[in-house]
Amino acid sequence: MMQRIAGVLNVLGFIILIFASLMLFPTAISWYLDDHAVWSFVVGMIFAAVTGLLMWAFTRKASHGQELRNRDGFLLSALTWMVLPAIATIPLMLSIPGLSFTDAYFETMSGLTTTGATTISNLDQLPGSINVWRAFLVWLGGMGVVVLAVAVLPMLGVGGSQAFKAETPGPMKDAKLTPRIAQTAKGLWLVYVLITSACTLSLWAVGMPLLDSLIHTFSIMGLGGFSSHDASFGFFDSPAMEAVAIVFMLLAGINFSTHFLAFSGRTLQAYVKDNEAHLVWSVMIGSVLLVAYFLWVHQVYPDFLTALRHSAFNVVSIATTTGLATQDYNLWPAFAPVLMLFLSCFATAAGSTGGGIKMIRAQLLIKHCFSELHRLVHPKSPMVVKLNGAVYEPSVLDSILAFLFLYGASIIFCTLLMLASGCEVVTAFSAVVASVNNMGPGLNLVGPATTFAVLTDFQTWICTLAMLLGRLELFTMVVIFTPAFWRT
Repeated sequence: MMQRIAGVLNVLGFIILIFASLMLFPTAISWYLDDHAVWSFVVGMIFAAVTGLLMWAFTRKASHGQELRNRDGFLLSALTWMVLPAIATIPLMLSIPGLSFTDAYFETMSGLTTTGATTISNLDQLPGSINVWRAFLVWLGGMGVVVLAVAVLPMLGVGGSQAFKAETPGPMKDAKLTPRIAQTAKGLWLVYVLITSACTLSLWAVGMPLLDSLIHTFSIMGLGGFSSHDASFGFFDSPAMEAVAIVFMLLAGINFSTHFLAFSGRTLQAYVKDNEAHLVWSVMIGSVLLVAYFLWVHQVYPDFLTALRHSAFNVVSIATTTGLATQDYNLWPAFAPVLMLFLSCFATAAGSTGGGIKMIRAQLLIKHCFSELHRLVHPKSPMVVKLNGAVYEPSVLDSILAFLFLYGASIIFCTLLMLASGCEVVTAFSAVVASVNNMGPGLNLVGPATTFAVLTDFQTWICTLAMLLGRLELFTMVVIFTPAFWRT
C-alpha cells in the first residue's frame, strides 16, 4: 500500500511542478502592469516548485514504471484538488492585507472548482494580476489540471488513463476520442484554448478592455463567475458584451468532446448529432423566455425586450453554473431566482466545464421513472431504458441513482450543518446548492450583490467542502473514505 501511495505522491509532485510553472503567466502580467504583486507570485512559484520537486524526487524510485490503478486515480484527483488551492493562496495572502487563510483557501478552491463564489470585496482596486490569477484558476479548473498532467505523464513512464477517468465527468469517462489517452487530453486542451482565444477576441472587439476580456473569458470558459469588478458583468452595461458572453457560455456548457469532434472533422455534424446539447440549449431558451415573461408581467422591467435582455444573461449564467451577473436577481420575485437555482442542478452537459448532476443523468433518471411506471402496469414486460438509440444497462442506472442519493444527501447534510451554526435557512440552502453545483452566488445574504464573506469561518469551510464534492462529482471524493478503498 505504501508503494501505491508513493506512486500517487510522485505524480502529484509533478502536477505541483506544472502548477508552479503556470504561475509564470500571472507573474508576467504583474510585471507588465507594474501592479506591485510580482513578488507575491515569485514566492508562490518558488514554494510550489520546491514542494513539487521534493515530493517527486523522494518518491521517484518507489513509483518507477507503475500504471495508476482505479483507486490511485481517485486519490490523485482528490489530493490534487485539495493541495493546489492551498498553494494558490500564497499570492492572494501576500497581496491582499488582512485576508485570512480560510477566506483565501475558499477563494482558490472556488476558482479551481469553477464555482466563482468569492469572499473578496473591492475587486476593482485589486492588482490586475491578482484578478487574472483568480480567473486563471477558474480556466485551469475548467478542463482540469489533472487532464493537463495526463497529457505529459507518458513522458515520465507513468500511465495516466486512470487519472483522466477519475477527473473527467460523465460519459467521457469510458470514451477515448483518440487512440491514446494523452493525445485525447492534448486535443481537448487545444480546442479549449482555441475557443478561449475566440471569446477573448470577441469581447475585445465589442469594446471590453483587453485585460477585462481575458479575465472574463477565463470565467466564461471555465463556467465560474469570477470578475474583476464588484458589479460583476453588470459593470459594463453592454448588450453586445452580454450577447458574446451568452454565446460562449452556451458553448462551454456542452460536451467538449463534441467541440473536439467538430474541430478535428472540420464539420458541424458533431453538433447536429449531439442530442444532449440540443436539450441543454432548448431548456436554456425556454427558461429565458419564461423568466422574461414573468419579469415583464410582474413589472420588474418596463418592457419585454428589457426583461428579455436581463433574463437571457442571468438565466444562462446561472443555469450553466457560470455565476456572473448583470442584475441583482435576488430582488426579483422569488419564482425567478429559485428557478435559476434549480436549473443549475442539471442544465449543463456531461463533459462540459459546468457543474450539477448534468443533463444526461437527468434524462436517464426521467426515462427510468417512466419505465418503472410502465412496469407497474405491465409487470411482465422487460424494463429497457433507451436514450439516443442506445440501451443503458441496469448497472449504469444504479450508478446514477447512487450518485443522485449522494448528491441529495450532501446538500441536506451540509445545509443542516449551516443551520446548526446559526445561518439563516434561505442563505444556508442556497449557499450549499450553489457550492455543490459549482455555480457561485446563492440567494439572500450570499446573493449576486454580496459575497460569502458574511459567513463564519465554520460555514465557509462547509461551503469549501461542498465545492470540492461537487467538482469531483461526489464519488471520487467519497470513495477514498470507504474501508474497501484502503484494502490491498
